[in-house]
Amino acid sequence: MSSTPSDHDHGADPVTDHVHENSWSANLEGPEHAEDRDLLVRQAIEAVEHTAAGNHVNLVTHGDHGHPEEYLFEALESELDGDVDPEYVEQCGCGGHVVRVDV
Repeated sequence: MSSTPSDHDHGADPVTDHVHENSWSANLEGPEHAEDRDLLVRQAIEAVEHTAAGNHVNLVTHGDHGHPEEYLFEALESELDGDVDPEYVEQCGCGGHVVRVDV
């Protein structure tokens, strides 16, 4: 899944532009993510798709959307054919949440 024109309409840059051959974190806490949960979900899926096998990506989600288990886990599992097992790590001091996805 790639970013769509609507992502750019919200001032959102792509979450990444290459496949990460190591573990990394995707920042999904920007104001554009607070305004648009669908953007956050699309870019979370994109981050997982851009993580090489054997690594993980930490998805740092915006706190305005609540606990990511309520909206993100099912979207990841559905879009990625159940090949992922998202794991809630912790809530950040800023109110956001960290979800770890092993690829």
